[in-house]
Amino acid sequence: MPIRVIVTHGAAADCTQAAQLIEGISAEHLLADKGYDSDAIVEQAIAQGMSVVIPPRKNRKEQRSYDKHLYRHRHLVENAFLHLKRWRSIATRYAKNVASFLAAVRIRCLALWLTIS
Repeated sequence: MPIRVIVTHGAAADCTQAAQLIEGISAEHLLADKGYDSDAIVEQAIAQGMSVVIPPRKNRKEQRSYDKHLYRHRHLVENAFLHLKRWRSIATRYAKNVASFLAAVRIRCLALWLTIS
């Protein structure tokens, strides 16, 4: 389940918010897709004691290695977003303001968490 949620406008790239999302979080690994392969994100994760499991972009001069076996578990993150978007109000963002939208996301996460545990 999500630990933090940041709402941006629709045209904002996800990777621009990554530094703020992982700030202060203690974790063993940072799993992300190629869209998050930037030097700033990698350096921040390493500084926080995380091992980076992000496949390098094809245009990188130095291809960084990553744990391919661990990367396969990233589908769990994608599944969490899939379950969130099953609520039509979240997928289409019916809420007019950010507070209402975040409340809907939190309620959905709570409902998902209760069915898991």
